[in-house]
Amino acid sequence: MNKPPFSKTTKHGGTLTPFQAIWPTVPDSAFVFHGAQLIGSVTVGEGVSIWHNCVLRGDVNHILIGDRTNIQDGTVIHVSTRTFPTTIGNDVLVAHKAMLHGCHLEDNSFVGMNGIVMDNTVIESDGMLAAGAMLTPGKRIKRGELWAGSPARFVRFVKDAELEKNRGMAEHYRLLAVQHDRDSRGETSDTVYPFPLKQS
Repeated sequence: MNKPPFSKTTKHGGTLTPFQAIWPTVPDSAFVFHGAQLIGSVTVGEGVSIWHNCVLRGDVNHILIGDRTNIQDGTVIHVSTRTFPTTIGNDVLVAHKAMLHGCHLEDNSFVGMNGIVMDNTVIESDGMLAAGAMLTPGKRIKRGELWAGSPARFVRFVKDAELEKNRGMAEHYRLLAVQHDRDSRGETSDTVYPFPLKQS
């Protein structure tokens, strides 16, 4: 009798591993890049990009990610045992090396580089957690607020220009992921990602 595979490799080089026979769910339109690890009950939406060396571990609860969200390099996402899953909405920006644990990020929210979002927290739509900040358990960043510090506190409201930039970055990362995908298949084209790298 053949045993099922211990893990599978995504078409972009990431690794999917089951937990208690539950496999991560990744649609064809999503990108799970080299070094990324998805374990157990992880459901990924359309057009999502999960970048190099991220770990999403849905073992003691589930992880749900909406459409077009990007999870940038080195981010770790986990859950709270039987209490708080991690749910992430559409068009969310999660910057490099963030740590998310048992939290809820609404559509168009933003977590800065090295940001920590702890159990039973919420970042509402267009809310921002600054780089290096730690959102402690039970706190809520309301719509359009910017919080910073460790522990994080309200600093000011997000400016219109910042909101516009953040909303544009979801599409920016989607195009960047498409470019990486084409490059990996030897189909490089500057027409996908409009800001080509120029060698000096």
